[in-house]
Amino acid sequence: MKKALLSAIFILFCTTILAQDFKGSVIYRRSDGKTEPLPFAQIYIIEKAKLIETDENGHFTINLEERTTMVATYVGYTKDTLIVDPGVPSGEFYLMGENEVDEAVVTSRQLTNTLSRIKPVRTEVITAAGLCKMACCNLAESFENSASVTVGYSDAITGARQIKLLGLAGTYTQLLDENRPVMRGLASPFGLTYVPGQWLESIQIAKGPSSVINGLEAITGQINMEHRKPTDEVPFFLQLFGSSHAMAEANVASSLQLNEKWSTVILAHASSVLKSIDHNDDGFRDEPQATQFNLSNRWLYYDPSGFQMRFGIRALADDRLGGQMGFERDHDPLTSEFWGSRIKNKGLNGYLKLGIPLNEENSHNIAIVADYNYHTLGSSYGLKTYDGTQKSIFLNLIYQNQLNDHHRISFGLSGQDDDFREDVEDHRTYIFTPVPSPDPITYKIPLHRRERSVGVYGEYNYTLDDKVTFVGSLRGDYNNIHGFLFAPRVTLKYSFTDDIIFRLLGGRGFRTANILADNIGIFSTGRIINVEEIRGDQRNLLEDAWTYGGNITFYLPFGYENNTYISFDYFRNDFLKQVIVDQELDIVQAVLYNLDGKSYTNTYQVDFSIDPIERFNIVTTFRYTDAKVTLRGQGLVERPLTSRFKAVFNAQYATAMNKWTFDFTAQLNGKTKLPNFMAGQDKVIEKDGEYFSPIYPMFFAQITRKFRGIDVYIGGENLGNYRQRNAILNADKPFSEEFNASAIWGPLSGIKIYAGLRLTIWK
Repeated sequence: MKKALLSAIFILFCTTILAQDFKGSVIYRRSDGKTEPLPFAQIYIIEKAKLIETDENGHFTINLEERTTMVATYVGYTKDTLIVDPGVPSGEFYLMGENEVDEAVVTSRQLTNTLSRIKPVRTEVITAAGLCKMACCNLAESFENSASVTVGYSDAITGARQIKLLGLAGTYTQLLDENRPVMRGLASPFGLTYVPGQWLESIQIAKGPSSVINGLEAITGQINMEHRKPTDEVPFFLQLFGSSHAMAEANVASSLQLNEKWSTVILAHASSVLKSIDHNDDGFRDEPQATQFNLSNRWLYYDPSGFQMRFGIRALADDRLGGQMGFERDHDPLTSEFWGSRIKNKGLNGYLKLGIPLNEENSHNIAIVADYNYHTLGSSYGLKTYDGTQKSIFLNLIYQNQLNDHHRISFGLSGQDDDFREDVEDHRTYIFTPVPSPDPITYKIPLHRRERSVGVYGEYNYTLDDKVTFVGSLRGDYNNIHGFLFAPRVTLKYSFTDDIIFRLLGGRGFRTANILADNIGIFSTGRIINVEEIRGDQRNLLEDAWTYGGNITFYLPFGYENNTYISFDYFRNDFLKQVIVDQELDIVQAVLYNLDGKSYTNTYQVDFSIDPIERFNIVTTFRYTDAKVTLRGQGLVERPLTSRFKAVFNAQYATAMNKWTFDFTAQLNGKTKLPNFMAGQDKVIEKDGEYFSPIYPMFFAQITRKFRGIDVYIGGENLGNYRQRNAILNADKPFSEEFNASAIWGPLSGIKIYAGLRLTIWK
């Protein structure tokens, strides 16, 4: 048996090694004759009825055994076809912008949500076309068509949005801006609303710990955002948006190619909620009156030798007014008779990225990444105030060497310096006495953390044609608070056939909990925030977890252009250390303490996508989560406020030339374990002494009409008008200990109708 197994493995590897590889590239030829690669372009292999995609550098490799016809497509560009005979080692596709050729050219369609074939880690890609399916005003609203990511509110007052991946809060997901870590610390509560959807070119959602190059913090996965590029030949783009909830928004983008080497893109955003709305008549604003301004300027210098320099700057200002309808901007929250919230965020970010080739083929190269972030937060929540300042510096030096067609190594050195200064004050008079005191008493929580870490890492990548990909990596960091931290990670991708792809991965991740910013919702309660147990020793802030899982995807030979696939996922997360926020241990306190027991999640997901006919796409997804955590006095219980399942159905149909596009999305959201203090609330279900939210649906629809250079769209969200009523507990007693706006399990707003336009002027 052992000899037979070894013989089978030997034959498998020899067969693969002897087969012929074809290396291809998809290249955009600009109107001035210059060229640049097209990442994630789609290649259709006609003889095999197979669809593949290029990597981030526009390259792909495929095994060829016969004369093969390949068609390359990319949204907004013409198609190109290559016919390749066996023995030909390489070739290029050259695409042009559709605006540069005759109008009779047929417009190609870009897939909206798809699974990457080439990534070793299970990666879902939301393309620019996918971001236009709904309003997608910001990053937080870009995941409604995905069951992988669940988006909700942290509370019913501030408008802070939070995501969940693999059943855990978004703080365990590393957010990247073109592979730079972003939205850490003070920016995290509202950071999802600081990325306008129309600034983005695509979003990649990678499940599980993947590369160690960008640090230790990817516990449940990574979400990477690709912005509009300086090289886009779109000198002017304008989007205008308005909704029935008094929301108005404008986005402007301008990509300019100054000469052969220099190009830049300017991105601007302004939005405002123009008036207060209280649909459920509880006396509180349904959403804060928020005004945001956002400006970004990104530059690219590209030399024909392969040297690249990218740098940019971004500035942000956000002002939010929430709370009772009678609370106004000129009111002092500490003396007003109304419970009010005022939140001001300001941020400044700058970055520099260098790509330095060490040989003509660029198989040896060095990359340098530097990032600086400055963020201030000033906020009030009734009689509580929370102010903070963050200064962060990130440096990364990466060396990569493509040894040959099968082996690549990467080594690097990185450093992170975080300076957090936070202060909380609670001005209520009854905190330390059962009877209100005649003299005001201020309860203060000053927090200052200066955290520095230096890490070294190595990564080995082995590929065997398009059959096998293995990635093994190890990272070691020295942290001035937590000491030495080691994170091994392993990824395996194996293609049983061209249409059956299996992935397996596992790894360890660490993060330092930002106990106040991570839990911004507890400020919108009457609870005393008790951090004394973990505040004394900053080593108590370390969170440590292992994540492992797998995925198998079957590409099926039916549907238009054979784009059909079905995919199955399983992932498990086990915490060794975790900071727990418990609102059930004490009726007047939100107590933060370290995990003493088990904390884990099991996540199962199935995805199915098919194009029954040309220009008609259907995507269905179902995700089930089993999440447990050990709470004091309760033992191992279901994790509160984590939905058990989510099902998504999306259908999109486009007429010829994509003149009309119709989108419809339906969601079914599973029940959620609720804290015990939710007993007796509207729609809350009691079972065996535990309390759950109901199962509820949500519906979305949008119609888009394309004219020459202009898209006009109208749509609706939450068309079933389903809401979590009485989302604010004891809204009539906002200054009492029983007041609580943080237990959110469902939508807070009813039907939203919106309309907008997108104007694009091509070069």
